[in-house]
Amino acid sequence: MSNADIIAAHYDASDQGDLAGMLAPLGPETTWTEAAGFPYAGTYVGPEEVRENVFEAIARDWDGYTFTLGELLDAGDAVIGLGSYQATHRVTGRSFTARVAHVWKFDGGKLASFEQIVDSAPVVRAAGER
Repeated sequence: MSNADIIAAHYDASDQGDLAGMLAPLGPETTWTEAAGFPYAGTYVGPEEVRENVFEAIARDWDGYTFTLGELLDAGDAVIGLGSYQATHRVTGRSFTARVAHVWKFDGGKLASFEQIVDSAPVVRAAGER
């Protein structure tokens, strides 16, 4: 499988609600960075930290949280997913749509890092934060 195929499989798993499939490309030393200003901002290491601090937190706080992939760009050791997030906050009832880029970097055929670049303002507004 190419690096782009690995990431395409991650997004396919996301579309199916398959968390194990989404986490499958992550190794114990893979870093996962959620953007500053995003509600789950920070850098997490390995699939368990990502599961707990990103995906479980999102599931706790949002209904219908989805990522819609618009384009997948293959740059060899880097793969970029462009798309948008949508969800409704469980407490405020407010919805949002936000543009996002995911930058996936590989080293020696293994996923080394993920970085989220997102317009977090609509997300923060929907969550009722300032």
